[in-house]
Amino acid sequence: MVTELGHFALILAFLVAIVQMVVPAIGAHKRWSGWMAVAEPAATIQFILTLLAFGALTHAFIVSDFSLRLVVLNSHSAKPMLYKISGTWGNHEGSMLLWVLIVTLFGAMAAWFGGNLPPTLRARVLSVQSAIAVAFFAFILFTSNPFLRLAVPPFDGQDLNPLLQDPGLAFHPPFLYLGYVGLSICFSFAVAALIEGRVDAAWARWVRPWTLAAWVFLTIGIALGSWWAYYELGWGGFWFWDPVENASFMPWLFAAALLHSAIVVEKRESLKSWTILLAILAFGFSLIGTFIVRSGLLTSVHAFANDPERGVFILGILVFFTGGALMLFAARANAMQAKGVFGLVSRESALVANNILLAVSSLVVFVGTMWPLVAEMFLDRKLSVGPPFFNSAFTPFMLVLGLILPVGAMLPWKRAKVGRVIRALAPAFVIAVLLAALVWTMQTGRTILGPVGVFLGAWLVGGALTDLWSRTGQNRDIGRLLRLPRADWGKTVAHGGLGITMVGVAGLMAWQVEDIRVANIGERFEVGSYELELIGVEQVRGPNYFSTMAEVAVYDNGVEVAHLYPEKRDYPVAKMPTTEAAIDYKFLRDVYVVIGDPQDGGGWVMRTYIKPLANWIWGGSILMALGGLISLTDRRFRVAAGAKKTTAKAVPAE
Repeated sequence: MVTELGHFALILAFLVAIVQMVVPAIGAHKRWSGWMAVAEPAATIQFILTLLAFGALTHAFIVSDFSLRLVVLNSHSAKPMLYKISGTWGNHEGSMLLWVLIVTLFGAMAAWFGGNLPPTLRARVLSVQSAIAVAFFAFILFTSNPFLRLAVPPFDGQDLNPLLQDPGLAFHPPFLYLGYVGLSICFSFAVAALIEGRVDAAWARWVRPWTLAAWVFLTIGIALGSWWAYYELGWGGFWFWDPVENASFMPWLFAAALLHSAIVVEKRESLKSWTILLAILAFGFSLIGTFIVRSGLLTSVHAFANDPERGVFILGILVFFTGGALMLFAARANAMQAKGVFGLVSRESALVANNILLAVSSLVVFVGTMWPLVAEMFLDRKLSVGPPFFNSAFTPFMLVLGLILPVGAMLPWKRAKVGRVIRALAPAFVIAVLLAALVWTMQTGRTILGPVGVFLGAWLVGGALTDLWSRTGQNRDIGRLLRLPRADWGKTVAHGGLGITMVGVAGLMAWQVEDIRVANIGERFEVGSYELELIGVEQVRGPNYFSTMAEVAVYDNGVEVAHLYPEKRDYPVAKMPTTEAAIDYKFLRDVYVVIGDPQDGGGWVMRTYIKPLANWIWGGSILMALGGLISLTDRRFRVAAGAKKTTAKAVPAE
């Protein structure tokens, strides 16, 4: 019964979305206030109905309703409750229902908190947002219905993919989708502005908090996915340039560019057309990511579906919305006249450089991701584009971005004297150079990547702190720091987090130690500056798996510092093994151990890594997200805060 109610609620939400797409748009065009007013209650009803449908599907997974085809394919009665719940979105159909739930959530939030928006703009934003929802409701109901029943239910299910039975992957998709799909509201604002032919500082002030929220969620989602790949896949890496990883990274880069570009529109009434274009491309690349994950054109360790027919449907959605928005942009971009004028050396110019570097680096990732497909289709060649290409093509853009960011953040608006800023940043630069020199001295004979990463990280952190310190004025009034807008504190934390992440990435790649050997029980061996001993191996039974678990002792200068328990798990229902790495986390390094297969002559294959600064990667990511959250609490960044409330001239509908 609950399942049927969920299916019925999904159909009703589809119908409400159609009404919300059509009626407010006509009302905005005709200036009919009654028709425009339909958008707000429709957005709320649409969200509530979609939430009911999602709740019904979640209920089916919790109670193990094996009359539902989706539950059979992705659950099992012996599975822990957390993974029963996460199984709701750990599959194609359920994840698409989560996708459209978040679309309706952002539409409802725009209705709830958009009271200060001009009525015509609000109506058009909600209409465009509902059009996106209509497309995905149709996709779910006609190609990916999660509520399909089985005529003869089996006794038990086929279990969820064991790789997804992990806390990191349980929370990774919701956060990722909140960012991914959250960019849809920025797209809706951009298209609504193009239809109205007006972009001003108030529009930028409205769109910035939505962009910032989406970017924060996307940052958390990407960090969770990276952390999961690090400890769960057993390869010891944090980023593999996998197509699905790239699919979330490209919108993140465009969202970061959009966030900075909107600042220029708000402060200086410049870069209007460019900001609109970034809003379109940010969501467009989210749709491209959805297409990559679900079309089957590119393989990935965590792709959701391999159905070309579904891929064609999503491709149609991508072409309609992104192509249509770009055509509208081409027709109306001339109406977006820039008012502010700025010099070559100014904060505006620095933000333009920031935008170009972020956008071009995202396009480089896109080319590397899609090139194997293009080569196979048009050149009849099978190519593999892996980490060497991405590292060499992408890294230079990040190096330049890291160099200019502290300077650009301190430049005044309109015109600036760069010498004054450089003098203020000189101590930070000297400290960064000294740290890099110290690292270079200590790591004689190794790659230059480590010292360069330490320099950039220290330069970014030092620059962020110098920028904050400069706000105390010539009298160095510390009390002024407490009165600073929260957005300034958020910027400092986020830029510092980027620097810490850069140090972590460079340190891990430059100084990692790897050891693969056959380890005998009771035998000690050296890896880097540590000694390890395989104490024993035993068979362990889990709730829905069997495990070969090793016990490994780690010694530092003869003193035991950790006991690790790496595993090899076998899930009999899914018929799939997994590797569970054991990690001793410390501030400056991780000791990472993976147990392999037993050998005929005795002993076990064991892989050990010493990973310097690994935790700094995710610590920096947390700081970036925290900086965004701090900025979101700034009163000026709330939707339409401080904007004049305008009332459109409306006539009653005939």
